[in-house]
Amino acid sequence: MLLRNAGVCVAMLLLATLAPLPLRAQDVPGIEICTVEKTMERRTSCLQSNVDFLQKTITKLTLDHQQKLDAANRQIDALKTMAAGLQKTVSDFQAAQAKAAEEAKKKADTKDAPPAAKDATK
Repeated sequence: MLLRNAGVCVAMLLLATLAPLPLRAQDVPGIEICTVEKTMERRTSCLQSNVDFLQKTITKLTLDHQQKLDAANRQIDALKTMAAGLQKTVSDFQAAQAKAAEEAKKKADTKDAPPAAKDATK
């Protein structure tokens, strides 16, 4: 019996949490249509609210874009550094390859030298 009552209590709590709560009206910032206002004070207030909203939006977008530009500039600098390192590595490999080719040519020249030249030195 106690287990059945616990199940009923859990079901009632679940239903209570899923029940819609009364919602309060909220003033959501955004662009309002100010031409529907009848009095000049309300129309002026509406227009000022629009101006404030637009200024905040522009400020927020400016900061977001500046952060993106800064991140892109940091990435560009890192890529430049990496490209310089890769260029140095390529030039080192080319120098080593040229040196190896030169040494191979010298070895080939000494092997291909005629034996008469060796006898002439005796």
